[in-house]
Amino acid sequence: MPWKYSGIYTFVLLLLVSHTLAAAEVTQGDDPTDPDNIYANVDEEYVELIQLFADTLDQVDRNYVKDVDRRELMEAAIRGVISKLDPYSNYIAPQDLEQFKTGVESEFGGIGIQVSTRDGNLVVTSPLIDTPAYKAGIIAGDRITHIEGEKTQGLSIDDAIKKLKGPVGTTVTMTVYHPSTFSSEEVTVQREIVQIETVLGDERLEGGDWDYMLDHANKIGYVRISAFSRHTADDLHQAITRLLDDGMKALILDLRSNPGGLLTSAVEICDMFIDEGKIVSTEGRNSPKRVWTAEKEGTLPDFPMVVLIDHYSASASEILSACLQDHQRATIVGERSWGKGSVQNIIELEEGKSALKLTTAGYQRPSGEKIHRFEGDTEKDKWGVSPDDGMDVSMSREQKVAYLSYRRRRDQDTIIPHPPAPQEELSEIDPVLSKGLEHLKAELSSS
Repeated sequence: MPWKYSGIYTFVLLLLVSHTLAAAEVTQGDDPTDPDNIYANVDEEYVELIQLFADTLDQVDRNYVKDVDRRELMEAAIRGVISKLDPYSNYIAPQDLEQFKTGVESEFGGIGIQVSTRDGNLVVTSPLIDTPAYKAGIIAGDRITHIEGEKTQGLSIDDAIKKLKGPVGTTVTMTVYHPSTFSSEEVTVQREIVQIETVLGDERLEGGDWDYMLDHANKIGYVRISAFSRHTADDLHQAITRLLDDGMKALILDLRSNPGGLLTSAVEICDMFIDEGKIVSTEGRNSPKRVWTAEKEGTLPDFPMVVLIDHYSASASEILSACLQDHQRATIVGERSWGKGSVQNIIELEEGKSALKLTTAGYQRPSGEKIHRFEGDTEKDKWGVSPDDGMDVSMSREQKVAYLSYRRRRDQDTIIPHPPAPQEELSEIDPVLSKGLEHLKAELSSS
């Protein structure tokens, strides 16, 4: 192999080729120490492509009109590789690693939104209740087109979060496009320490606690889960225990606009409702299969149950709803979910100075079907969670705006409790919840 590169790139090429050789498979039954055998199993096309990569770096380093910092050049090359992957894979540079490590799931400095990307757009999947973003009127489905005047098109999720976070008390200005009204506005929000309350009811009582009984006459409970954090499973168990003590006969679990969170939290909650069988599994191209199963101990009583989902229910909320659907433990009502069911591993680089967040596996529901919507998947493909037959309820743009306004008023008014809306009004304000309530009433009356 002729070495025509400058010293640094000769070293890069040698290093890359050595990694290729180390990863090459040795023919079973042959002598693994035979060098001819090792080279015979190397992908020659891959080696040629590595040579092309090293040649390109060498030419830029030696001949580009201006001097380019070699680290910047190499990191740009790494990000180029990552750009061909899914939006959840990312390179974490040394200067960003500490901030990445100190991120926590239930308390952080920010504006209180969960974001994802679709078709290169930065989409709000959930404004967390009673946070700066929520109070500013940002809703699920809004698109953030600019942050501090810079376009977000093509921006990675991690880079977007880095721009949105900052010192407590400082502000961030965003241009937000509202698909619900086909309008854009500039929104300035002050960053705060955000405390996430993840288990909520329909409205607050005078003392500030949530009322989890939606229909007192029929004893139908209602619990919303806004995200899955460390304490969500315990808080949900306490809420349902309280409902059972109050005579609850059926339950509505609302996972709409729930962007996900901790896998362990979703698994614990699944285990509350089913007493045996598979909860979820993960499997990747080069990672061992892992399966989580339910245990009988601690399982709640088998009351009728409905789970509400929408397009912005993602990740852990899809794991929970898929598990309950496949075990026929609950009826799923609403819209098809987001389709975020992938596993990211944090791989240390440079002996821990930088890192790679890489998607290495996908979640599979108990039925074995995938949850993740991969690039190229269409509405006809199997992914995410779809409502049960006859339970698909879509809301018009006007209905969503009216519902979110109604929901915001009930969440923020902690002094004067409001009685639940009559069924005929509820069907206009929140047809998804109305459908779930109607289904449970029919089930209770037939039992």
